[in-house]
Amino acid sequence: MQKELAQIFQEQTRAMHGMMVSVTRTKVSPDLSVCTAYLSVFPSEKAAETVQNVNENMKTIRFELGKRIGKQVRIIPELRFFLDDSLDYIDRIDALLKQ
Repeated sequence: MQKELAQIFQEQTRAMHGMMVSVTRTKVSPDLSVCTAYLSVFPSEKAAETVQNVNENMKTIRFELGKRIGKQVRIIPELRFFLDDSLDYIDRIDALLKQ
């Protein structure tokens, strides 16, 4: 799931130069009905806007995912996207430690 979503985002963001979206982690419910994906966005200033845009286009992303994994699973999971801000957290800790 994570690999396929990462490829979808890579293809979509290829047209937007200077921006990168990566799928850092996915969690799938035991019945495979819900997939929660955490996205890391570079540059981080555009992160909130990017996650909002991804949530608005969730049906298109789910359709693309369905075309890729439709033969492997019975149902295509409902997608939920959240911002993974762990890199910003690490940078902040490093800056505080250097002070």
